[in-house]
Amino acid sequence: MDVTILGRTGITVTRTGFGVLPLQRIEMDEAVRILRRAFDAGITFYDTARAYTDSETKIGNAFSEVRDSIVIATKTLAKSRSGVLADLEKSLRELKTDHVDVFQLHNPDTLPDPEDPESAYAGLIEAREKGMTRFIGITNHVRDRAVAAVNSGLYDTLQYPLCHISTPEDLAIIDLCKQANVGLIGMKSLSGGLITKAPAAFAFLRQYEILVPIWGVQRMTELDEILELDSNPPQLDEAMWQVIEQDRRELSSEFCRACGYCMPCPAEIPISMAARMHLVLRRLPYQPYITEEWWEKMHRIENCTECGQCRSRCPYGLDAPALMRKALADYEVFYKEQNG
Repeated sequence: MDVTILGRTGITVTRTGFGVLPLQRIEMDEAVRILRRAFDAGITFYDTARAYTDSETKIGNAFSEVRDSIVIATKTLAKSRSGVLADLEKSLRELKTDHVDVFQLHNPDTLPDPEDPESAYAGLIEAREKGMTRFIGITNHVRDRAVAAVNSGLYDTLQYPLCHISTPEDLAIIDLCKQANVGLIGMKSLSGGLITKAPAAFAFLRQYEILVPIWGVQRMTELDEILELDSNPPQLDEAMWQVIEQDRRELSSEFCRACGYCMPCPAEIPISMAARMHLVLRRLPYQPYITEEWWEKMHRIENCTECGQCRSRCPYGLDAPALMRKALADYEVFYKEQNG
């Protein structure tokens, strides 16, 4: 497999990474089997998070005997020094290791104050000093925040949504990270399941040598497809560009990055989740969303007054009310199927 250097970390990783988030939906034995197949095929980079239910346990069960042969990145939602350290201690137990290679703040809504001794950033630094992590990073869905994190010089890596329907402004983050020597991890390479043409997605992202896309996998067939693409990378030729341009025309208006700029909603609709619920149900453990509570939250969409606030705030020009109405129709069908 082709490899690259993850920015100033100096870590060598495969340019094909494994995003473990979707494996939350899979039973332990099958998840371990998929992970071991990925390892046997040569994939060395695995990204997970404390928030991804049992995904860290699955990595630990799959790789405890080959820990030194892989690179593990995990994340914390904690917003304080003590919370960050407590989360990492739990992660290390589940991962069956004494350290992770990259420890990331998980999509924080503000960048923590590096001068605050009790901030989440202070927790990252302490974790690194104690040898609990080799390097520190940050993930974000918001462009301005991601750019600020890179420009701060405080983080070794950035994880950000990047795919072939990304805007030019988003894609410019690739050069920014290259110039800053910040390792770049690409999430949502298939836009959470919105993109279905994996060869086009793979060919487009492979042109960026510093980028490590983490392909979300939940089935062996999906892994086999990614491995085949890695073994025989499709050419970014005129025919492939035509596929990419078609996807951009048809899908760009539906690509919600969950950045949250649209919030808050006067009707108390959880827009950033509701607008992509049809994808969430098929890529995340769906059970927490097939509840009376979420039925009520999704049906707040019917109270949308078309005030236009979410449209005006969206940096990508998405029509959030239209996306939510479409998602609600799909949600109702899925909910009834699961609840009889």
